[in-house]
Amino acid sequence: MTKLSMVLAIAAGGLTLSVLAETVGFDNAKPGQLPPHWTGTLTGAGVALWSVEPDDSAPSKPNVLKQSGKGKYPICIKDDTRLKDGFVEVKFKPVSGKEDQAGGVIWRVQDKDNYYVCRANALEDNVVLYKTVAGKRSVLDIVGRKGGYGVKEKVASAQWHTLRVEFQGNHFKVIFDGQHLFDVEDSTFTEAGKVGVWTKADSVTLFDDFSWGDAAFKTWGL
Repeated sequence: MTKLSMVLAIAAGGLTLSVLAETVGFDNAKPGQLPPHWTGTLTGAGVALWSVEPDDSAPSKPNVLKQSGKGKYPICIKDDTRLKDGFVEVKFKPVSGKEDQAGGVIWRVQDKDNYYVCRANALEDNVVLYKTVAGKRSVLDIVGRKGGYGVKEKVASAQWHTLRVEFQGNHFKVIFDGQHLFDVEDSTFTEAGKVGVWTKADSVTLFDDFSWGDAAFKTWGL
């Protein structure tokens, strides 16, 4: 686990940026088990199988977090987090799945049935942001567009990708493999919550370098 805290002050521009962030690489966790301070569960029916496993392709070797069960929406929640505004980011590799090959991040998690989720799917080649309320998932409209279903984007199977969501108030910014794809606005969950990762159906997905953090901005004289 790597912890990072940073304070940047630019007096001339009248801007102070304070960032607190943390990254988990799963490399100190015991293979075959859940990492400490994580809960593996799912939204809906099925069986979620979350475990730390060694993987030669891991961005930060030797271990990854793997989901190999089959359920409606398997999720793994970082228990010791509470974040209202900030970001969540993960590297993920869709390995297999006939119904889905998906990986995602969740934030403002109230419980296993209530949270925001953004996911990328290698079978559909798209990235979509949803809210999950009382276990029911609903797609959210992109800013500037009514209707539709996320955005089309190549999500290669058996390759590592990076998915990041930045959130402030009711505004969410989605970044995939370093590219800003779209923004969403929604006010269903306004309070702080936990963060974590997400898959769907029969997706076998690997996760590594899970990061989260908050950012507080103070301006004056602008």
